[in-house]
Amino acid sequence: MEIQFLSIGKTKEKYYLEAIKEYTKRLSKYTKVTHIEVKDLNVGSNASEKDIEQIKIKESEALKEKIKDGYVIALALNGKMLDSIALSEKIEDIKTYHHSTIIFLIGGSHGLSDELIQRADLKLKFSPMTFPHQLAKVMIMEQVFRAMKIVNNEPYHK
Repeated sequence: MEIQFLSIGKTKEKYYLEAIKEYTKRLSKYTKVTHIEVKDLNVGSNASEKDIEQIKIKESEALKEKIKDGYVIALALNGKMLDSIALSEKIEDIKTYHHSTIIFLIGGSHGLSDELIQRADLKLKFSPMTFPHQLAKVMIMEQVFRAMKIVNNEPYHK
């Protein structure tokens, strides 16, 4: 099994990088982990909604080119909310019946294009709140790690 985290924008903050490194290490006990980042585009402070939409499309196209064969889960505002147990069951179901590679798509500061979200096999939402995309990457990594612990009947602090 392989878990891929494809994201728009390079993670620069040291504290996010350390968390990503730690969860990569923890997850590697259960699965191969790959990170792919594509360049985010500068929007500018006076960008119109149309400009922002065009940037989302361009960024998402770059991300789409990196998607290989696998089960695609997009982090999306209109996605389905799952608790940790449901996510662990979904990961086990994907691994058993669908595919050996799970690809998580994490948008940039303006999200993913509608086309890329529609391409996903599952749209996943954390919360009605908004989070920085770098933090969203750490959060999904933590939840995947928690799911792997649950799948393997191992304890994980609540």
